Amino acid sequence: MASHEKGELVSEIKGDTSSKGSSSSQAHGIGDHALDQAFWYVHESRNVDEATPNELRALRCKIDWWIVPIMFCCYTMQFIDKYAAVMGLNKELKLKPNEFSNAATWFFIAYLIAEVPNGIILQRVPVAKWLGTNVILWGIATACTAAAHNYASLLAARIFLGIFEAAIAPCLILISSQWYTKSEAASRFSIWYAGLGLGQIIGGIVSYAFQQVKHPAFSGWKIMFLMLGLVTVIIGLVTLFFLPDTPMKARFLSETEKVVLLKHVAINQTGIRNKHYKWSQALEVLRDIQLYLMISISSGVITTYSATLIKNFGYKPPTAALLNMPSGIVSIASTLIVGYGVRHTSNRWVWVAACCIPGILGGALMSFDTGNKAGQLAGIYLVNTITATLVVIYQWTGANVAGQTKRVISVALVSGSFSVGNIIGPQTFQAKDAPDYIPAKITVLATQAAAALIALVLFLYYVMANRSKVAPSEVTESVGVGGYGEERLWEDRTDKQNPTFRYVY
Repeated sequence: MASHEKGELVSEIKGDTSSKGSSSSQAHGIGDHALDQAFWYVHESRNVDEATPNELRALRCKIDWWIVPIMFCCYTMQFIDKYAAVMGLNKELKLKPNEFSNAATWFFIAYLIAEVPNGIILQRVPVAKWLGTNVILWGIATACTAAAHNYASLLAARIFLGIFEAAIAPCLILISSQWYTKSEAASRFSIWYAGLGLGQIIGGIVSYAFQQVKHPAFSGWKIMFLMLGLVTVIIGLVTLFFLPDTPMKARFLSETEKVVLLKHVAINQTGIRNKHYKWSQALEVLRDIQLYLMISISSGVITTYSATLIKNFGYKPPTAALLNMPSGIVSIASTLIVGYGVRHTSNRWVWVAACCIPGILGGALMSFDTGNKAGQLAGIYLVNTITATLVVIYQWTGANVAGQTKRVISVALVSGSFSVGNIIGPQTFQAKDAPDYIPAKITVLATQAAAALIALVLFLYYVMANRSKVAPSEVTESVGVGGYGEERLWEDRTDKQNPTFRYVY
């Protein structure tokens, strides 16, 4: 078949799966709406052989270099602008005590509220296009922050930032899960999530540089926001035009490579794309214990306030920005170590607990060693290891939640839970507690101890849940028997509905 003719056929399959049927699917009672769009793509290319390990390795490398850098840039930009408080913004806007904390809180309230429509929209629209659009709008909102002249205008800018940034993490989770198996995805999640740490490092350098600007009419923090907004818009445009919505639409892959990839990731049993909204799956989210446990693990608020805490040790703002840069190094190191560990050993719950241990030690140093500046600084750096817990939660959501409607709601819910911790967190940094902020530091200590315990509970839950599932050997034997097993891999069923689904922990 000519490539042009096949392209038209695939477009028809992707455009309306409900118009096509399969004799085997009808015979086994699998409705058209229950089958993922990827199934129809693979179904039309049955003559493509399985890839060898070397071919798969080369294909993964090709995908890595095209997909991961774009996601990495999107995530990095979220964390570069966390230095405004030490750049004189509070003083120039004449903010009253707690108003900066309130602005941070309203950012995350907007973030949380925006996850509600995201949980619906992400199943109906192309994910990469939605990501690119929101990155562009977020860049515009970042640039507009430079126009803030009082608390009200700053608050408006932060609210719009929260709305647009809310789409970033859910989109990245869904996109990452499309291209890799559950074990392969772990290290890729960690690479783009390491953008958090790089954002802290670059932010420190950028903040220091712009604090050297002494223009009476246009402060350094205003120039910083304009520059960051422009860079973010450019990244959004790259995302919009170069990041594929699904493997089926990847222009950088040949037709054979697309089919090979889809067959490879089919074992995830989490699907690629299905636009049919199922209320039964939406209701299952409310009854799923694993999601309640995952959203209970907090990654803390330290990335928002660490520079402020360092400044309160008596350092000048430029010095505080530079001293916060090691926090980014700790974040990157812990994130990459966790990604490598999960990729090669699994045991995600152990890695969550391992991240919490230095976080607990750091929280203790911050809370109880208040007379020792070096100990306080070491505590702030150690607490940044807890940022890696969130990437494990993202991986768990992408790997352990199946059913397209349930997945999009779950990724939005988990992303929203990140904002809940940050809504509560800034309110623990009250002006009356300055400069030590002891209640806030104790809160960090307590949440990390709780996170380690919750990780253990999740592990026990997954072990018990897998005991009620079909054994892995039986799953392998069922795939490919008359095509029936292959259809089962692409059926739009939730992790609870699918007896062959296996939870990873």
